[in-house]
This record gives sequence, C-alpha cells and structure tokens, in this order.
Amino acid sequence: MDALAVSASDLLRWSEALSAVARTGLGFTKSLYEQERFEEILKVAADIRHAAGHELEAEVLVEEWLRTVGDGVAGYVTPKVAVGAVVGNDQGDMLLVQRADSGVWLYPTGWADVGYSASEVAVKEVEEETGILCEPQRLIMVLDGLRLGFTSVPLYSLVFQCRMIGGELRAHPLETRDVGFFAEDALPFPLAGSERWGPHAFSALRGEPVEVLFDHPRRPMWRGDPARGPAGDPANGPANGPANG
Repeated sequence: MDALAVSASDLLRWSEALSAVARTGLGFTKSLYEQERFEEILKVAADIRHAAGHELEAEVLVEEWLRTVGDGVAGYVTPKVAVGAVVGNDQGDMLLVQRADSGVWLYPTGWADVGYSASEVAVKEVEEETGILCEPQRLIMVLDGLRLGFTSVPLYSLVFQCRMIGGELRAHPLETRDVGFFAEDALPFPLAGSERWGPHAFSALRGEPVEVLFDHPRRPMWRGDPARGPAGDPANGPANGPANG
C-alpha cells in the first residue's frame, strides 16, 4: 500500500488490531519477557491511534488499554456485537435516528445485551430510541463497524429488517437528537455509510428477495483496500462511511 494512500481509518484499524493482539497476549502469557514485548506493542498501537486523530495522548491510551486486560479466556479481545433494525412504514420509508453524541443519522442500533436474543435486542432498541413497536422479519446485514466508519470501537453489526406494528415517534431524551421516517430520495445528512447499506436496506423494505449483505474478504485481507472486493471489484467490497465515534 502506498504511504500516501494511508487514511485515518486505516490507522485506526491497524491500531485497534495491534492493541487487541497485545492485550490478548497479556491475558494469556506468564512470561515476563513476553509481557514487556506486548506492552511495547501497546505503545506502538497508541502512537498510531494518536496519529489518526484520537484526542487522548498515547500514554493515556496505553493506561486505559492496560486496565482492560483480563486473565485467560476473559482476556481474549474480540469485537463487540451491536444489533440494528431497518424498519419501514406503509409508505416504504425507513426509520432513522440522529445520534445524540455525534449528530450522525443511522438506523436504530445498540449493544447486544446479555439475556436477550439478537432479534429481541432489535425490538428493544427500536422502541427505546424511537417509540416505534416492530416485528423482526429477517436478518439482512452483518457488517464490520470499523470498516464502514460507524464507530471507533471494533464491532460487528447484525441488522434485521423489521415491520412496524404500532407505537408513536418520540426521540429518546438522552440517546437521540431526532427521529423520523425518510424516503430513499430524501435521506437526512450526515447518514453513516449509507452508500454501502442504503440501497440494500430499501430493497429489503420493498419486499425484494435480498441476500444477507456482508463485508467480503479483501485480497490481501490485512492490507487490502477496504473499498475493493475479493476480485478488485468496488461493488463487492465495503465503502468507507463518515467517521462516527
């Protein structure tokens, strides 16, 4: 990869991957020598993250990461799981929320809670964030949040198509600035990563027989261009959305 082509999103992805490797190593190793090496990797990851524009100094990032180190399996660092919902009304408009923290619009989504199935989380998040009651119909997307620019936290997003069955629009007083139903040709701005998932989601809302949308492997996976698919086809790979987080 040409050095001139390295973006802030590339630096963020590399930093998070290095940090995860180092923290996982610290959670399993008993060797003092290896612990020192993993801590050095954490420092490099923090430098990369700071260069990507993180507001915290590298030393503070290292301290935060070290506080999250667990022991054994509990220390294995993996992406978190979020669950989202693409909800349509009778006119085929999509339910969107404006995040309170960033001002970016997206379909309702939230962290997967223990004790709930993925579809139950979707229903819960929609009602909490928008006041709308819905019924899940099918899983339509499994997306990498970092690759798509949804978040600065490594996560996989499971997205269900849902049918509105009741409720009234109301924005959550803490989590959202605004909520609403929007037509495909009248979407709000900024809308996170919509060029990647928007057409697919509206096709699903129209009842078309869509497959599950997912991020195809890059070639090579580590240094591949995140906007290109397995055969170098941009249409098959994820596109970078606006940063949110």
